[in-house]
Amino acid sequence: MAMSFLSSSSAESSNLATAKTFLSAAASVAATAMIIRSVANDLVPGEVRDYALAGIHRVLSRFSSNVTMVIDEFGGLSNNEIYAAAETYLGAKITPSTQRLKIAKHDTENDFTVTMERGGSVTDTFNGARLEWILICRQLESRSFHNPRDLNSALRSEARSLELTFHKKHRAMVLETYLPHVLKEAKSMKQEAKALRIFTVDYQNMYGNVSEAWVGTNLDHPATFETVSLEEGVKELVMKDVERFVRRKEFYRKVGKAWKRGYLLYGPPGTGKSSLIAAMANYLHFDVYDLELTELQYNSELRRLLIGMANRSILVVEDIDCTIEFQDRMAETRAATGRNEKQVTLSGLLNFIDGLWSSCGDERIIVFTTNHKDKLDPALLRPGRMDVHIHMSYCTPYGFRQLASTYLGIKEHSLFGEIEDAIQTTKVTPAEVAEQLLKSSDTETSLKQLIDFLRKKKEDQELEDEKKERDANHEKKERQDDGDKRKEVADKEDEDNDEKKSDS
Repeated sequence: MAMSFLSSSSAESSNLATAKTFLSAAASVAATAMIIRSVANDLVPGEVRDYALAGIHRVLSRFSSNVTMVIDEFGGLSNNEIYAAAETYLGAKITPSTQRLKIAKHDTENDFTVTMERGGSVTDTFNGARLEWILICRQLESRSFHNPRDLNSALRSEARSLELTFHKKHRAMVLETYLPHVLKEAKSMKQEAKALRIFTVDYQNMYGNVSEAWVGTNLDHPATFETVSLEEGVKELVMKDVERFVRRKEFYRKVGKAWKRGYLLYGPPGTGKSSLIAAMANYLHFDVYDLELTELQYNSELRRLLIGMANRSILVVEDIDCTIEFQDRMAETRAATGRNEKQVTLSGLLNFIDGLWSSCGDERIIVFTTNHKDKLDPALLRPGRMDVHIHMSYCTPYGFRQLASTYLGIKEHSLFGEIEDAIQTTKVTPAEVAEQLLKSSDTETSLKQLIDFLRKKKEDQELEDEKKERDANHEKKERQDDGDKRKEVADKEDEDNDEKKSDS
């Protein structure tokens, strides 16, 4: 027992002495390395050191199976699109175990932006390949890093780059598939993160910088496809159509068409045309550009506004039937009579939505609204100009059930039958029904108030119809009386003429 204890104690002493010897040797080596590095920094010029390190790196790389791609933040004086996209893309790949992150929040974005801190690394997997990303920051003098396209460049004290390392057998895949995937995903992520905006025309800057012709503010409209009231099948049709549109960039290029889509929303006021536009914007995360054509004086102004619009946007022209005169023959008539009035012509508008100027942007949706489709020039309604026509009708039983589900949170009630019967015989808009459902927090009270409203609405419409019928009958009788009088006058003139002929 004693011998065993002595043997164990001796072994521990021997291990401790070995560890001390190892640590002492390591410390000596580290100290020597630091001295050599200090001497080299003092005596060897920086260019020589960099050249030597690069040579060592080249030699070692010959024995390595990996490839490293360096992606600088700037390419000359321009922003490097790949760097910006990778920075956004990698923000979603950072793991919860990462201890240092960079967080930012811009007024044009809804959420925080998360990116890597200097020296940080992220591992990504794509098509079975392992890809390592590292953020490298180099210190430099501010005056040597001035970029006129970046207002903050003179304040920077470092140059940033991303290093992407992977097995050399994946080189073609990275260039042809992975990096395009990063660009596409980053574009989608930025689109989802940005705050939606609605733009209107700043006519004072119409002839200044093209990008300043539009001024915008945040669009916080709450309408979605879940809340908007549409007829059965229409909601699904619109959703599938816009989804197919945003996926078909290559198809549009292949067939030689501008990447745009036209919608015509027509129906009485209060049927939800503006809410549908907001729902489309929220669903696609597209900005909205609201254009008032009556404020424009020339076709050239229309072209400037088109150039100033961003891609992935919705252009809205409301009440197209009454905003401006679109008949070119009217313009020709005025020119012939010497009246050269300022206006946007039909041909100018058609060139804007379906001519050469329509290809000055990608992924755009054009929406026209009207209360009277029959008043529109047929040239506007052709496919390729207004591709999808959506009738926004008065409220129907199906639309009422959607509104009841949204506003009251119910799908069935004993009063539904009476309400649906009244809606079928009454011209009432979804906006009017929604207003009644908002008046009380009690479901029973809201539905009864809606019934009373529908009853009163129907009585008013019947009185209005009777008045219109009386007016029409009165007008008809007046026309008939005028006709009879004209006939009497004509007959009397004929009699007088006959008497004169007899006398002669």
